[in-house]
Amino acid sequence: MIQNDKELHIKTERITVRIDLPASKSISNRALILNALSYSPYDVLNLSDCDDTRVTMNALDSNDTTFDIGAAGTAMRFLTAFLSKTVGEWIITGSDRMKQRPVKVLVEALNTLGAKIEYVEKEGFPPLRIFGSALTGGEIHLNGGVSSQYISALMMIAPYMVKGLKIVLTGEIISKPYIEMTIQMMQEFGATVELTDNTIYIAPQEYQPIEYYVESDWSAASYWYEMLSLVGKGEVYLNGLLPNSYQGDSKVAKLFEQLGIHTTYLSEGVLLTTTETITQRMEYDFTDQPDLAQTFVVTCCLKGIPFHFTGLHSLKIKETDRIAALKKELNKLGYLLNEPGEGMLSWENERCDPTHKINIATYEDHRMAMAFAPVALVHPITIEHPEVVSKSYPNFWKDLEKIIPIA
Repeated sequence: MIQNDKELHIKTERITVRIDLPASKSISNRALILNALSYSPYDVLNLSDCDDTRVTMNALDSNDTTFDIGAAGTAMRFLTAFLSKTVGEWIITGSDRMKQRPVKVLVEALNTLGAKIEYVEKEGFPPLRIFGSALTGGEIHLNGGVSSQYISALMMIAPYMVKGLKIVLTGEIISKPYIEMTIQMMQEFGATVELTDNTIYIAPQEYQPIEYYVESDWSAASYWYEMLSLVGKGEVYLNGLLPNSYQGDSKVAKLFEQLGIHTTYLSEGVLLTTTETITQRMEYDFTDQPDLAQTFVVTCCLKGIPFHFTGLHSLKIKETDRIAALKKELNKLGYLLNEPGEGMLSWENERCDPTHKINIATYEDHRMAMAFAPVALVHPITIEHPEVVSKSYPNFWKDLEKIIPIA
């Protein structure tokens, strides 16, 4: 459903709110695949109510042979691997943007392991035609700089490969917490995974069905950290977050200590409160938490905190080129960002004249909408295509209204 552009101006000197966050999208999608591979009689509990999870669930429950997963990148990667070992002939396609997102590394890896996958249109990109059958498995070498979702997709189906799977990762490994999340969840479903240095080995074996409950989403929590940091007074209670989370984005709690937010872990979630501790400059390598980058870039700019962020290589192949999008949209607000090298963004307090009316384009990217929405606490803005939040946090706008009625 297409909504009208959302005009936002939130006037408040203090935030006091309790939020029920959505369940983790990353955990939900893995749990659905592992649940299906284990032939479990149980439903996964507390699934994320978002587009990515919904299309995965619908595909796994469907009797169709063609699947349109829209803009859901996680679903594209996980389902491509899942369908490659599922007997039958399948077509998987998506939105126009999805057809521009590369999938060649995963397809070549699967074909090397015994799959038969063809490109329907442009080589290296969806849509794909998949001839599902038993996979031979064996050993493959992958650049650790590729999307961790490629690696996770291969890992999850590895127990059912005839020879098992040995993945040797070369170079720097990005988004490593997501690989570790996959390992931990596979182990919960009864699989044995060996990780030694840069080598992952998974022997032929079977998953065991279990009842699985999905924790809340730390990525979604980041926008509430941002809002409280920008206002500087109040407290926010976020339900369902765990201190020993599988999610790499739980790092947000420690990082926001530099931006005046303290996290207290309680029995059913976390309490965010404000402090006087504000860094004069922020530097961080987002290799392991790329989905937090937009939150910190926008927060630092609005708080006038210079920064130098690295490890942003994967941002160019997300829902949009997030580096280009951040530079363009923050320029509208009067901030001139620099890209000093590949995978880098920096700001040294360079300014320009802001546009008279600030319309933030979202580029079919949920995180652009949610990272820029807190700007409304400082400037009146308009968020174009606000419906994109349905990808990971469908109730975001309703939750935002709990702060104060939006002007």
